Amino acid sequence: MVRIGVEIEYLPGVEDPEALNIGKNLLILGYDRVKQVSIRKTYMLDISGSREEAEKIARNIAEKLLVNKIIQNYRIKTAGE
Repeated sequence: MVRIGVEIEYLPGVEDPEALNIGKNLLILGYDRVKQVSIRKTYMLDISGSREEAEKIARNIAEKLLVNKIIQNYRIKTAGE
């Protein structure tokens, strides 16, 4: 079994409403030294088979289900990387 992480983030220039909201709230709370907030989501998948097969399956899942390639980018990471 191979543990694969699919890390997803917005492309540069695409507004992340959740991160913007957190940034505004940080200012309200007095954290004015925080200049930018960004959020990445990581989906952890335990996939049977070889590392190469697991990465291929994870890439397939990411492109078909998890990622909106118009506004998001993703990375595949094997546990331990």
